[in-house]
Amino acid sequence: MRLPQGVQEAKFTPVDALKAGLHVDAEAIEPSLKEALAAELKTDLSPAQAPKLNDVKTTMALIKSNAVIGIVPKGEKVGIACTICHAVTDKSVYELAGGGSIGRRVDGPAVMTINMGALLALAANSRAYYPNLQLELGGKTIGRAPQGIRRDSTEAEVDAYLSNPEFYPRGTFDETQDGIGNPVQNTPLFRQELAGPYGSNGLHEKFEGISNASYTTNLDASHAATPEGLVLLTTLAGANGKELHDNYVQILKETGVTDYPFVQASTGHKAGHRDTPVGRQVDKQKILDMKAYTFALEQPPTPEVDAAAANRGAKLFSAKCVECHGDDQSKPVPDKLIELAKIWPGYKPAVMAQRKPPLSAIEDSPGGYDDKMVIIDASERGEIRGVAFPLLLDLARKPAFLHDNSVNGLDELLDPQRGGDGPHPFFIQDAADRADVVVFLNGLRAAH
Repeated sequence: MRLPQGVQEAKFTPVDALKAGLHVDAEAIEPSLKEALAAELKTDLSPAQAPKLNDVKTTMALIKSNAVIGIVPKGEKVGIACTICHAVTDKSVYELAGGGSIGRRVDGPAVMTINMGALLALAANSRAYYPNLQLELGGKTIGRAPQGIRRDSTEAEVDAYLSNPEFYPRGTFDETQDGIGNPVQNTPLFRQELAGPYGSNGLHEKFEGISNASYTTNLDASHAATPEGLVLLTTLAGANGKELHDNYVQILKETGVTDYPFVQASTGHKAGHRDTPVGRQVDKQKILDMKAYTFALEQPPTPEVDAAAANRGAKLFSAKCVECHGDDQSKPVPDKLIELAKIWPGYKPAVMAQRKPPLSAIEDSPGGYDDKMVIIDASERGEIRGVAFPLLLDLARKPAFLHDNSVNGLDELLDPQRGGDGPHPFFIQDAADRADVVVFLNGLRAAH
């Protein structure tokens, strides 16, 4: 996607990076630069008062020193790592309200304020991310935008889509190569022994499965242009899948992308399988090492909460919520999915196409809550179309809720004014009671 070229062409400064929600590992910054930036951070951050923080050369220096969390340098190129969505800092040096921070790196927390769409648009060849965009296939499109991206859409048109927060909200990432515009909320990667099945659609019963799938699709979209990628796409989406593949091969050719795919992985594995969707497997030992690491990561500290309010909220939670969420967050979430019609009474899907079992039919309902599951649900492993249970941890940091990022805060989530036909229609009627439950939830911890 040529992110370094895009950064330089746009004169993308460290101030811009913070505004985009990126986090900077202070311990990776070269000492003299760290000292200079610390002084500038005490100013009004204007170009006159903070010249280095407003200079793209500083951005490139931070990237080359591996200080920008999630952007990994390799010579003149960069790669994107899991940490771009799953690591923050302790904010010990600086925090920009609503944006990123500078401090000691903290792995595991979800990055809630990252503007991933705008960062993808920053790349000089954002067309290369075609499979993960909202596309027009077979003359139709599904997603937040009124129109889908076409094979002949310009770089400017792709950037306009990615940069629009109505189409690609902050704190989300479109993780499925299905041509549907379905960015979903970033989730934590700490205490992963308590999570699972993995993915908001519950496709993966194993952490190592979703990890390999992420490395070989989301972190290297070019796999969709391989023969194995064609197998995956046609298995999932038939003629539309072939159209996506053929269009993508042509886009990569037009934009001069060669010698792909780029992720180092063994070949010869079953294409179309949830764990090896494009027939490739990265180093299994490294995957297992990362699994052990994420299982051991502690949740971030919770804020101090009013004890009396939390106790009142705990009683209400026990009376109304534990049937699904349990009363002990130190125990794993239920190893099952909630069918869409139960979690979303307004779910009224229309069948768009039938698929070979065990895959479910391709179905779409008005409203965007099901867009993640229209093409890719858990039916490949014989499960229902539904959603997985989330961890109820680190909630105080979350500005929005539900996997589609559609609810602004815990109070709104539990407010009956949202209506009984919307997703998660489980409410606390009284405003004072609701406030107590919010206090309780914000203070939840899991013993380790």
